[in-house]
Formats: sequence, structure tokens, C-alpha cells
Amino acid sequence: MEVVVGETSATDRTVEIPLSHLSVELGHLYMEELVDGSVDLPAYFGRIATWTGPDQLADLARVPRSRLRASTCVLVDDYAAAPLGPDVVVPRLIAAARCAGLTIDYIARESGCAAPMDGAAALAGPRPAASLADLVEGLIVADPAAGFNGNRPPVHENGWLCNGVRSPAGGARQAMRAPVAWQPPVENRAHRHSIFLDVEIWREQGAGRRWSCPFLATVWQLLRLGQLRVLGRPAATPVGIDPDDLPATWAQFPTIAQLPGHAAPFTAYRTLSVLDGRFLPVEHAVRMTLGQVAVDPIVAEQTLRRAGRENVPLPAELPDRVGHVFLGG
Repeated sequence: MEVVVGETSATDRTVEIPLSHLSVELGHLYMEELVDGSVDLPAYFGRIATWTGPDQLADLARVPRSRLRASTCVLVDDYAAAPLGPDVVVPRLIAAARCAGLTIDYIARESGCAAPMDGAAALAGPRPAASLADLVEGLIVADPAAGFNGNRPPVHENGWLCNGVRSPAGGARQAMRAPVAWQPPVENRAHRHSIFLDVEIWREQGAGRRWSCPFLATVWQLLRLGQLRVLGRPAATPVGIDPDDLPATWAQFPTIAQLPGHAAPFTAYRTLSVLDGRFLPVEHAVRMTLGQVAVDPIVAEQTLRRAGRENVPLPAELPDRVGHVFLGG
């Protein structure tokens, strides 16, 4: 008999965090669009406001309007390049949203999903997580296809994740053997016809690993859904900022910044993102990746139990908690 002796004080406790009913993302703009002024920001937020009325949000959250807790957020795309700092971008976004009758509760920077996490907790455990992206990659459990024989390297080795079986690769073959016939890719659990998707999660570059836009968007969705923990504690929490005293660089800006006001919690049971139609392929990849992320079962159970106590219908699968509105050009 093997006896293990431990102390309860040494056991990590999984912290529960406040949850809104709905986290509403008010669009997404590339940094270059903010630099060259090619987008009329008040008009852009005006189109979004049409789809984010309180009655619509309450319906999406599956709760009466009188009970609705909804927070709004914007993700700033500063990962590829950041010629403008928060001291310029944040006031522009706040003013443009206000012109459309919208209030921004939280502003996050995309680079924060890939930047090193603070604290020794991020480096603890059998698989150290240097960043939020590393943390989520460690949670991926790839969906194996029927008949999978291990001939394709796992996502942790090659940086690619798919939802089925790829077409056989051509190339050199054994002498006197017939060439391999072409076969179509096959989606796992396809509904009548396959919609096969192969997503690049990361690639190695001279300066180190470069995370893909769809994968960082997956990290962003998991943050909004409140599903990420490090040693039982939230992987990232909002930090209050003063809009009149903003840093000049994004590295000095919090990963998630909370603007002054009486905002509902940043994390929520469900998310809604109102986006330009060009982001549909990215969000398709996000939904596929979310379906292959195995979050901490204690966190998952906590969320479902709390939703039950509040009489909030909540799907068990993460992709089913994510909603989108795609706007035309």
C-alpha cells in the first residue's frame, strides 16, 4: 500500500471569478486602419450599436432584460505592429464609441496574450506556461480522426491543428509500388458534407515563436469566458486605468484594462462579437480550436453549477457559448 501524506494548505484552490451574462466585443480594427484613418470610427461603432441593444443582448444571454449583466470590450490589434500607443488609440476609441451611444468597459491588447505572464505561478507545473498562448496550447487535446495512425506530428510539434483527415501527401514512393491515389480531406463528425479546416497555430521565426491571429483570438475568447487559471487563480484580471493618464507604449498597458465606471464583470457565461465580415474565416478557426481545448474540469464544473443556480441555460461545449454578428462591407 502506498500512502501519500499532504497538507490541505498546500493544495491549490480553484478561485471562482465574477461572471456577467454576456461579454460583448465591439468590433475589431487593425492597427494600420487606426494609423491611416481609413475607417470612420463613429460610423463604424454606429453600425455595431444597431446590433447591441439591451433587448437583443438579453435575448442572446437567455435572461430577462431586468436581470441582464453585460459588459463591453475592445481588443486592440498591437501584436504585429504598434506605431500608435495607448495614449493616442484609447481616447479615439472611447470618443468614437460615445458618439454612437456605446460605452467601452474594457480594452485589451492582443500582444498581452503572447507576452510573458507575471509571477512565478506562470512557470509552475509540469508544463511551464511562459504566456497565455503557451498556457492554452498546453490545454489542446487534438481531435483524432478514425483510423489515425500517428503519421502526422501533433500540434505541439508542428503548430498545425485540423478537424479531420488531410488528403494524402504525394511525393517519393517505394519502387514498383503504385502511386497513392488522391483522396479528399474528411471532416470529423461531418454533417452530410465535409468542411475541412487546417489552422496554423504558430510558426517558428528567427526571434522565436510567432502565434497566429486565430489562435490569439482563441485565447481572447477563453479569457472572456473565464476559463483560464494558473494554479487555481485567474490567468489575467482587469486593471483599472485613468484615461487621462495613459502610457505611450502598449508594453506599459495592462493586458486587460478597465475603464472608469460601473461595469459588469469582464468574464461572462457567453460572448458576442460584432465584427466585419472579413473576420469570418478567423472566427471559424477560433470555433474549431475551442472545440479541442480541454479546460480545467473544476473550472468547467464551477461555471455550469453557477449557471444552474442562476437559471441561465448554458451549453456544455465552449464553441456553443460563443456568438457572432458579421457585418457586410
